[in-house]
Amino acid sequence: MNGRVGEREGFAAFMLRMRARGILNNPLFAAMEAIPRGSFVPVEWHNWTWSHRSVPIDCGEVIEGCDLQGVVLDALELGPGHKVLEIGSGSGYTAAVMSRLVSKVVSIDRYKRLIEDARVRHEALGINNIVMRQANGLDAIEDGPFDRIVAWAAFEEHPRRFADLLTSGGILVAPVGPGDGEQMLQKFVKMGSRFERTDLMPVRMQPLAKGLPLAL
Repeated sequence: MNGRVGEREGFAAFMLRMRARGILNNPLFAAMEAIPRGSFVPVEWHNWTWSHRSVPIDCGEVIEGCDLQGVVLDALELGPGHKVLEIGSGSGYTAAVMSRLVSKVVSIDRYKRLIEDARVRHEALGINNIVMRQANGLDAIEDGPFDRIVAWAAFEEHPRRFADLLTSGGILVAPVGPGDGEQMLQKFVKMGSRFERTDLMPVRMQPLAKGLPLAL
């Protein structure tokens, strides 16, 4: 079986799992299929390109399993004209997917190496509506407000500090809970000065860390 056939079969299996969850987001599925996921996965893990399990990447980070990515991106309700903040760029795959559905993506990560590698992948695909930046999600963030915010690292408490960064009716999806245990992936919809919260699924993600690494 060659790599291209394997990826097609892997994507088909992913689609079946998403439909079993009740997720029928065809624009999202088209965007995920259009971005060559294998280009964002280390060569030694290509057999896991469309696995539901996370895969190691540089800097001790991971690319989350495609099932979790599908759940999160579907919950964001992405649409044309949206401006999105992504906290935790990773390999750059989810930013690339979102770039096909929204007008602008600002993606930040603590690791300069991940930012630079993701930028190269995006440029190779001709993507020009993603801004990659080395930054920490706990620090002040420019370029707001945003229509959507997604975090791929866990907050120990509800991330109310992002309320001012969201437009009215904006959506934030992030895991909330202890960094050393199970968290709850939650969807927050900004309604005036308050959030409406929906629990999506239990997850285990790395906690949001402070500061920036000196060597990477």
